[in-house]
Amino acid sequence: MNDATVTLTAGTLLLRPWRRDDLPALLAAYDDPAMRRWLRTQVPDAGEGEHWLTVQEEGWASGTRLSFAATDTARDGELVGSVALNRPVPGVESAEAGYWTSAGARGRGVAPRALGALTDWAFTTFAAEGLRRLELIHQVDNEASCRVAEKSGYALAEILTALPPEFPLDGHRHIRHAPLPAP
Repeated sequence: MNDATVTLTAGTLLLRPWRRDDLPALLAAYDDPAMRRWLRTQVPDAGEGEHWLTVQEEGWASGTRLSFAATDTARDGELVGSVALNRPVPGVESAEAGYWTSAGARGRGVAPRALGALTDWAFTTFAAEGLRRLELIHQVDNEASCRVAEKSGYALAEILTALPPEFPLDGHRHIRHAPLPAP
């Protein structure tokens, strides 16, 4: 999959590939203590923001990271978050989903709706390539991510042991399996 024109919808949310003109909104989203706490990748300035956007473009081109800006059409296209599918090579049955929500959008159900749209799209789009399971990983103390995972049908599968320095605390691995094919 290297079609960076894919869009998804979930109610008033429009999920679309990231664009260069998203840079100011991206920087504003990352200027949030919660984002700095929970996300491994940091975007502290325009240079890092440009690099981050390049990584998203390269992910679409290679098909290894399919990242969507989540915008709210009821709020003039306001950037409210991000969802991404990190895919291994075709034929591997699992992939990893990730997401974040901007500070101003938290508590509005953005993350579960965006993650649900991404999940449904991934299982439909990559079924023929063998995708059977999506995983979602977060730090064990990130209760909000745990709630989003559970609301989105990702069951807690295991506790992951911390691996400092990159993963200083234990984590949760949540899993959602592809729906069974219709008979």
